[in-house]
Amino acid sequence: MDYLHLSRVNLKHLTALHIMLDTHSVTQTSEQLCVSPSSVSKNLSQLRDILNDELFYRDGTKLIPTPFALKIAPTVHAILASMNGLLHQKIFVPQDYQGNFSLSMRESTFEVFASKVSRITTELAPKAKLTIYSKQQLGFDALLSGKINLVLLPHDISQPPTNNKELVWKTILQDEMVCLMGAHHPLARQELTVEDYLNHKHIGILDNELSQPYFEQNLVQCHQPREMAISVADFGAAAVLCHHTPFLFTCSKQWAEHAKQAQGLVSKPLPFDYGKVAYSLVWNKPNMNDQAIKWLCDLFLEA
Repeated sequence: MDYLHLSRVNLKHLTALHIMLDTHSVTQTSEQLCVSPSSVSKNLSQLRDILNDELFYRDGTKLIPTPFALKIAPTVHAILASMNGLLHQKIFVPQDYQGNFSLSMRESTFEVFASKVSRITTELAPKAKLTIYSKQQLGFDALLSGKINLVLLPHDISQPPTNNKELVWKTILQDEMVCLMGAHHPLARQELTVEDYLNHKHIGILDNELSQPYFEQNLVQCHQPREMAISVADFGAAAVLCHHTPFLFTCSKQWAEHAKQAQGLVSKPLPFDYGKVAYSLVWNKPNMNDQAIKWLCDLFLEA
């Protein structure tokens, strides 16, 4: 271990870098740390010399992280999370907590867990603030770098979502898949067969972080691939399109039973093997050093 070089780095350096990676602004970073902008700039300048990298470069009025800065972001977050755990080992009291929680999920996931999420700041931790991001906006990379606390999403359990060993996946709600269609669809009043399912066009859901679901692979191997007419970012948009098109939409049964957008649509069980699906909670191991995040995680796991 290179103790000499380690002695040159302090938490001020890493904290400034961590917040800068989120804000891309010296001014906003200084405000969060309650120090002057010149102090932040000085810490970053020292860290540049130590790490032998520019860390940020200016593009117009924006500061853009270098590839190296983005690469080390998860490591920096892990170091700060571990130190934060050492500094805050006392029992966490939700009623007194005045910090910020952050979740990332699809809009459709919020439909299913709205009652649980709403209790966090209305009853359980009334002094806390809660920010909910779209998973399309902040996903697994943001979880690794500490920009968000937890990700909550529906997925095919057979999907290998990520090979990163720092991310932990835990199923919190078992689910099924159904096929939705408009009330006047030709298939609405008859039993759905594989042939019927494949002879009609479909509405797909985009997710660049999840691999192809098992049922898609199974259809290709045993029958033929689905024909996608439209692909959208979320279940809600797909359900709205179902009301206005002759297309089929395959989705979570839990969501279809809760969502207002799905009211009036006809739901059919899928006529083929689609594996196992569920809603899972995803977190970054170092985050569990933070008693507040651990409490939030346990809250969902208890559900």
